[in-house]
Amino acid sequence: MSLAIQLPPRDDQQEFNLRVWERLLADPELAKIEGRIETDRHGHILMTPPPGPAHGTRQFDIAFHLKLKLGGRSVTECAISTPDGVKAADVGWFSDVRYARSYDRRCFLEAPEICVEVLSPSNTPAEMEENMALYFDAGAEEVWFCEEGGSMRFHSATGPLEKSQLCPDFPTLIEI
Repeated sequence: MSLAIQLPPRDDQQEFNLRVWERLLADPELAKIEGRIETDRHGHILMTPPPGPAHGTRQFDIAFHLKLKLGGRSVTECAISTPDGVKAADVGWFSDVRYARSYDRRCFLEAPEICVEVLSPSNTPAEMEENMALYFDAGAEEVWFCEEGGSMRFHSATGPLEKSQLCPDFPTLIEI
């Protein structure tokens, strides 16, 4: 059996996401909690424990390579307003132009050109497929996945890519 979920209009959801996210950012008790916080389309908090050292190391290395090769802005724990709440890509790369038009003090109103997920054992393929679809819907041009062993997979909205079209010389393996 297949389930189709009707999401609200993007502008309505974005307005709601920003109100919820602003409230969460202002909560001093949430600021004390370590780990990633995201929301769903209903404003419910989704939390995951902090990742291990390999995750953070790869996250930094990916952001560093993107900044070095493309300039622009590399953002870790990149909070993006999506039709299904605020999601945090492990790394986002923005051109200076998109960064200027997408930046909001609460979260990004448009996805960066490149969204990267560094996979952890708790990530399911279905979850990553959903995140990829949400990032593309929010305006991403490419979504990348860094596997647990460090190998990179690249995707455009039309499917898998042999290599990134936006950063063709990006490494295919991020070693720790």
